[in-house]
Amino acid sequence: MPATLFSLFSQTGISHKLIQVAENVAAGKRVTPEEGILLYREGSLPFLAVLADHVRHRINGKKVYFNRNIHLEPTNICVNHCAFCSYRRKKGEEGCWELGISELVELAEKHSRSGITEIHVVGGVHPDRDVHFYAELLREIKRILPDVQIKAFTAVEIDAMCNFASMGIREGLMLLKEAGLVSMPGGGAEIFDETLRSKICPDKTGSEGWLNIHRIAHQLGIPTNSTMLYGLLEDYSQRIDHLTRLRSLQDETSGFNAFIPLKFRHYNNRFSHIEEQTTVEDLRNYAVSRIFLDNIPHLKAYWPMIGKQVAQLSLAFGVDDLDGTIDDTTKIYSMAGAEEQAPTATTAQLVEMIEGAGYIAVERDTLYREIRSA
Repeated sequence: MPATLFSLFSQTGISHKLIQVAENVAAGKRVTPEEGILLYREGSLPFLAVLADHVRHRINGKKVYFNRNIHLEPTNICVNHCAFCSYRRKKGEEGCWELGISELVELAEKHSRSGITEIHVVGGVHPDRDVHFYAELLREIKRILPDVQIKAFTAVEIDAMCNFASMGIREGLMLLKEAGLVSMPGGGAEIFDETLRSKICPDKTGSEGWLNIHRIAHQLGIPTNSTMLYGLLEDYSQRIDHLTRLRSLQDETSGFNAFIPLKFRHYNNRFSHIEEQTTVEDLRNYAVSRIFLDNIPHLKAYWPMIGKQVAQLSLAFGVDDLDGTIDDTTKIYSMAGAEEQAPTATTAQLVEMIEGAGYIAVERDTLYREIRSA
């Protein structure tokens, strides 16, 4: 970070405390939780953008990643009762679905013609489907698409499917890995503060359970992503507590590939009366996340959630991954009123978004191995 920027900061009325944080970040020092809260509360967007871009440049240079992927969502029938969820349906309720293995495999095969390298599998916690059902699903996908990598099942799904089979988490993850699981997504983390969890997702796997399932996955050589739901009741100290717990686990295991902030969308759920966060707050959250999570290599902006324009803006705030092509295969955010109601992007569109913002577009696989630079 050029020294002239510190001079600029001091001339624009930025506090001594924030300048000290900037100097520490420039020196590669870790931001403390107290400093993280300070960045949220007092950091201006230009200030945060400079710091976040410095961190992302140190880790990833000018590269921004994307992949060719689709989602398979086996069911939206779920035993949990998360108050913020617009996706869940009860069995037999209008709008529910439960696709069988043959139907899911047929969908995967249909989309394989577009050159996908990843299949992302997530859905509701179906009361009648245990880990053996999902292991068989993975085997069938790998049978017809042996070269496609499978990223599948949140920790919440893993917890339930293993419990339904009276199987331990480690044993269940080993079974899924043998069946073809390469990586896990980061969903279900929501916000780790247990007081908040009791209000927004009272019957979901708790924070320590979520962290331990990811710990076991990392120990077994299954890398994962991580997430945080923001914009729903939490304050900045609770966000920083969440990020601190992720950072601590990453210090222990080095198993997280990416962090994805997930914006609360208020359509068609029990928190519809709460206003959604502004784009300014979205960008602030990306920047602080990048500055604080110094040991998680990638920060992803999930464009179906925030829209392509904001996703492109986020690249100036530390983001280095835009997810993938999707091909209109997910309903989780569209059912909650997200910007993209039929989310699909061509590789050319993703490259244009990245290069138009001044970065280098790089196609990757699930494990962030580079396939080609655009």
